[in-house]
This record gives sequence, C-alpha cells and structure tokens, in this order.
Amino acid sequence: MEYTQLGRTGLKVSRLVLGTMNFGPQTDETDSHTIMDAALDAGINFFDTANVYGWGENKGRTEQIIGSWFAKGGGRRDKVVLATKVYGNMGADGGPVWPNHDKLSALNIRRAVDASLQRLGTDHIDVYQFHHIDRATPFDEIWQAIDVLVQQGKILYAGSSNFPGYKIAQANEIAARRGSLGLVSEQCLYNLFERRAEMEVIPAAQEYGLGVIPWSPLHGGLLGGVIRKEGEGSRRASGRSAETLADPAVRARLQSYEDLLDKHGLEPGEVALAWLLTRPGVTGPIVGPRTLTQLESAVRAVELELSEDLLTGLDEIFPGPGPSPEAFAW
Repeated sequence: MEYTQLGRTGLKVSRLVLGTMNFGPQTDETDSHTIMDAALDAGINFFDTANVYGWGENKGRTEQIIGSWFAKGGGRRDKVVLATKVYGNMGADGGPVWPNHDKLSALNIRRAVDASLQRLGTDHIDVYQFHHIDRATPFDEIWQAIDVLVQQGKILYAGSSNFPGYKIAQANEIAARRGSLGLVSEQCLYNLFERRAEMEVIPAAQEYGLGVIPWSPLHGGLLGGVIRKEGEGSRRASGRSAETLADPAVRARLQSYEDLLDKHGLEPGEVALAWLLTRPGVTGPIVGPRTLTQLESAVRAVELELSEDLLTGLDEIFPGPGPSPEAFAW
C-alpha cells in the first residue's frame, strides 16, 4: 500500500479509503468485520463513514458495526484514521425533523459528535466531516463549535463533503481569521464519467491545501465493466445506473471504454481507480466493497501503472472540462 499526506497536514493516510456505507444495509456485521480486517492487512488505514449510514430506521448502524470491530482490540483503533460525518437528520426517514437535530448549528454538532463517539466506541474522531453545506449557519459558529471539540480532544481535523469551490474558500478564509486550521479534506463526486470537480472544487482544494477524496469512483458501478457483466448475466445495473445506461450515447461511451481496456488486458474497475490516483490533488478514492473479492480488486489498482497511450485514450472517451477558468470563460 502507498501512503500520502492528507492535504497540508502531517497525517499519513493510505491511497485507498475504505468506505463503509454498505456495512449494515448490504453487508452483515460478521462480513463487515472480515472486510475491515482484510483492509488493515492490505495496509489501508483510512476508514470513512457517516452518522446516517445504515439508513432508514437503522441510521447509525454502520458506526455501531465499526465500533464493535474496534472493541475486538488488537490495535484496531490505533491503526485506523477514522473519518465520519455530520449534517443529516438522524430520525427515521419521512418522519418529522425536530428543530436543531440536523445540519451544522453548534448545538447539533455538539450533539452529533457525542452520539457518533458512543456508537463508534472511541474517545475521538480523526477527521470530522461536514456532509453538506449549511446555508443557514455562519462559518464563525461552525468553527467555534469545531475549535471546542478540538480542545476537548474529541476530534483532530475537520473536512468537508459535497462543498462547491467557493464554500471551501469561504470556510478556510474565515477559519484563518479565527486562527483555526480550517478544512483539511474535501470528499466530492469525481470519476472518469463525472469530471466537473475539475472546474472549481479541485482547484480550490489544491489552493487551500485540502486532500481530495473522491466518492463513487466507479460512478455507481458503470465504470466497473457493467456492459460485460450484463452480457455474462452476472450483474445488471439498477436504479439510477440503469436509467443512465439506458441512454444510447452513454452506453456507446461505456462500450468504447470497455473495448479499450480489453485491448490492454485490464479490468475496468481497477483502471477507474488507478486513473483517479494519477489526478492532481487526489489523496485517494473511497472504495465501498460489499465483498472481499471487491476489496482485493481495489487494492490491485494501487499498483497499476497506466501508460500515456491509455491515459490519452481515456481522455478521448471521457474528456474533462479543461483548466479553470478557461473551460468556462472562453
């Protein structure tokens, strides 16, 4: 496994991030523990979760599964850089939202971090991430709450998720005025198929020293060889991915992608991850394995070297927006 600094911090993290969103809803506790053990064995030390994972009536369940794994001992907690998130309502989906029980008020941040610590069975969170922007809460209030948590030893760093570039800038300018460290990472939707982050988010993250942590690196499975799997009858796209794949233009691009990788004898999912590892500013993509086999495939991507010829071919199929601001200025 390769390691890098998380943004401008001294924190060393693996170039793959273990995403845990499937733990609970799709992968039971025993198998989740097996995957986390295998991830550590492979050298992955950066684990990502969120207080709402588990979903529906089971929000918080994923953090509990991680907590029960930490409780097994063996240095598990000490080896892991643990990241979780705050913003969402923790009540049952569709139910009423009690005032101050979601988003980023100082009151909810205080409440949410204590609840996450209890579920995770730990005394601190390494990277506490804002799951979304809060248009109603000023950053002065947010940073006041975060500074208190840092002083209490409950969190070490703060990160963002799904922030536009201007909010990254705003958050860190206000933090700097307060003498606070500010955001050290940004989780954003970024993959071969979806490259809009290159317009503003990634330049802002680089300018302010944030590590970029792409989520959905396979774009809901579409970059994982979905057409081949469909032909083999091993798996069919569903939900939003199926709707996207129904577009003839999209299907043609994905077929060209899979044909290109067939020529090089490479696996689509591994190439999609390896491509992200070549991108400027990227710390490491989040992989969310449901099985050990999927984890093993992701680990192989770290050692995969993509030729210039292949990178050029990928750009031709999935062209990026170009440098900012030229891409939208003229």
